[in-house]
Amino acid sequence: MITPQMIKQRFQSAVRKVTAHIQDFSVHPGKDFSRIRKLPPDSLIRFLVAEGASSTRVELLDFFGFDPDAPTSSAFRQQRAKLRPEAIKEVLDTFNASLIGMDQPLRRAAPGYRCLAVDGSSASFYSTPQFSPDSYFVSQGHSAKGFYSVHVNALFDIDTHLYMDALLQPVHEKDEFRAFCIMVDRIPLIPGIRDIYIGDRGYCSYNDMAHVIEKGQYFLFRSKDVLSKGILKNLGLPTDGAFDRTVTITLERRQSKKIPIPPGSQPRFIGADISFDYVQYGSDDTYTMTFRVVRIQLPSGAYECLVTNLPLEEFPPERLAELYFSRWKIECAYRDLKYTIGMTSFHSCKAMHVEQEVYARLLLYNITEALVQSTVLEARNTKHEYQVNFTRAAHICRVFLRSPSEEDRIDIAALLRRELVPIRRNRKYSRLQTAHFRKPKYFIYRAA
Repeated sequence: MITPQMIKQRFQSAVRKVTAHIQDFSVHPGKDFSRIRKLPPDSLIRFLVAEGASSTRVELLDFFGFDPDAPTSSAFRQQRAKLRPEAIKEVLDTFNASLIGMDQPLRRAAPGYRCLAVDGSSASFYSTPQFSPDSYFVSQGHSAKGFYSVHVNALFDIDTHLYMDALLQPVHEKDEFRAFCIMVDRIPLIPGIRDIYIGDRGYCSYNDMAHVIEKGQYFLFRSKDVLSKGILKNLGLPTDGAFDRTVTITLERRQSKKIPIPPGSQPRFIGADISFDYVQYGSDDTYTMTFRVVRIQLPSGAYECLVTNLPLEEFPPERLAELYFSRWKIECAYRDLKYTIGMTSFHSCKAMHVEQEVYARLLLYNITEALVQSTVLEARNTKHEYQVNFTRAAHICRVFLRSPSEEDRIDIAALLRRELVPIRRNRKYSRLQTAHFRKPKYFIYRAA
């Protein structure tokens, strides 16, 4: 059984592995972190992960137990300026790998498969051209003077509720197609487990499908309807009612009748302005792929189209619909990441430092969720099932991580078992028709 102390041990072990070769993650290798300071690299990373939404000075006082000799805010800023965001990303990857090695979770969404939902979200902050490149700047619209933003692309495990990978992009360099391909190519596979990548309409492209196919895994994407202008248009599919059809297409990047097309396959031309990594534009090479197009009817009477390479025998249309709807968990996870973990309250106006904190928030989310999952609740004869309150767990996790010792006197499991909320299933709320923009928080408006 996994205990809170084991989770903390894995986190601190991941920090030690990264700081052992900290020069690989320094802004100026060979120069940075060469002297002994009050805030060495391991304490700096632990502080960034355990940091809350208060001012930097208040967070330093809490982290160092109100020690009068604790580092000042200025010392913290000087130390963090030496650390590249990739250091915390490496800690996140190492920690995730250690959790996979500790225990194999129960795969409820699709037994025998790891279901990875993919989605993106933006984190906004105030800055100036002196501290952040123009690629992060968002012009006037929601804010009188404009603001800055970084786009977060993430892969989220639906069963373990953990962020398995993330890639950050300046808002003007946002490319969710490319980010998805990079994450698919680099995420480690689990022996004996096949991956299913689940994405909404923003990820349904031939290039994304090809990257998943080349890795020997599966995809499940929502696509525009057959009546719309999308990749399903002109494939000879029915235009009314629900259906489940298998389609074979051959992608070509040069318009010529001399290019051979396999029998039973439909040719599709991909222009120079569309990315496809497996056939160079202008060449005579082709790429053939086969996938299912499943059109399902919603309770409202509307239709949705799903594109997948999952086998029909194991995944009939009803199960595909249920599996795709489980993607909503990443939307809930982003809500908790922003407003519970605190990915809206940054402690710097520099883009590099903001990216540090984004990776730190992802890591804190995973540690908190691991603590929640490790809590064994006593079965009771009550009206509702109960689960650990994630908001309370996040606060307990921060306090738990502030202690440098792996042997902690706080009984974390007992605390979490007292912070419960009922599980009310089948609750539905109307979704906002427009995205609700929230301005970044100024530094002067922080709780004491």
